[in-house]
Amino acid sequence: MRVYNFSPGPSALPLKVLEQAKAEMTDANGTGQSVMEMSHRSKDFKPIIEKTENSLRELMGIPSNYKVLFLQGGASLQFSMIPLNLAASEDNTKKKVSYMETGIWSQKAVEEAAKYTDVIVKASSKDRSFSYIPEGAKPEASDVYCHYTPNNTIVGTRWPYIPETGSVPLAADFSSSILSEPIDVSRFGIIYAGAQKNLGPAGATIVIIREDLIGKAPSWVPVMLRYDTHAKEGSMYNTPPCYSIYMIGLVLDWLKEQGGVEGILKINLEKADLLYSYLEASKHFMSPVEKTSRSLMNIPFICREENPEKQKEIETRFLKEAAEAGLVNLAGHRLVGGMRASIYNAMPVDGVKALIAFLEKFEKSL
Repeated sequence: MRVYNFSPGPSALPLKVLEQAKAEMTDANGTGQSVMEMSHRSKDFKPIIEKTENSLRELMGIPSNYKVLFLQGGASLQFSMIPLNLAASEDNTKKKVSYMETGIWSQKAVEEAAKYTDVIVKASSKDRSFSYIPEGAKPEASDVYCHYTPNNTIVGTRWPYIPETGSVPLAADFSSSILSEPIDVSRFGIIYAGAQKNLGPAGATIVIIREDLIGKAPSWVPVMLRYDTHAKEGSMYNTPPCYSIYMIGLVLDWLKEQGGVEGILKINLEKADLLYSYLEASKHFMSPVEKTSRSLMNIPFICREENPEKQKEIETRFLKEAAEAGLVNLAGHRLVGGMRASIYNAMPVDGVKALIAFLEKFEKSL
């Protein structure tokens, strides 16, 4: 039996994509071999990476003056690559950059950038456990770049607006929300995302970077951490994550069948509205996130029980019985506890309805 997988990442993939990958496992595109076995420089792999890039450009409306890079190291490596490439200097003089601190991952990005730059946290929601998105956040005109995280996976918040940065390049970690709703790529200097939530299996990281931001790294930055290294070689300086790139291409094909990004947004809004509406009416469960800041992708919820020991007991029982019912990976992040339903693009509406039905049944037993 296939379960409904609410994992925050690596997350569920569309069943159709998995079935296609299964069918092509030993013979991809009539080559008589698996993509796992192909040389990344072969005539067999070249059309795969080109098709994946072209599909991504089409779905996101990526302008021609942006490079698309397929890298490794996850979004966490980008916490280092962005400051090293945009704000580092030959003499190690620290340049000023702006960061918006609205979750644990953006906090990690701040900590990493502080090793190489003078980080100014222009807005933070740490004062209320990252349960909201601050308003009016703007960088200084002299800042080298501004960084934010549009969707905060762990705490379940989503920026309802794109920060206005003027001429300051905007860098954004879209790992948990890429392709979940339309965005204007031209408003960003750099967009990056780990693949394992909305794009494909773990192993690949997408970087979309405006060409004028490439080639700014000082000479001491390691060759593998330089955007110009990968841009000049078409992501082929070393062996890229070939199979992950292939899988991303299949996911993008599936997304086109859903009506593209506009089509999937309608489905995502339906899923989120169903679950949030249930939590609003529930006597025993609630969302800890302010309404105006709630994520479409990651929905944490907690038991309303005031006694901490009783609350823990109920939540532990809930997770156990949910898993037995085929609703898996609903535990909240270890740093915040509770429960969390990650409902990325691949989660069907029926999965959310099944979760709500289980919640209703579970509540009756309390």
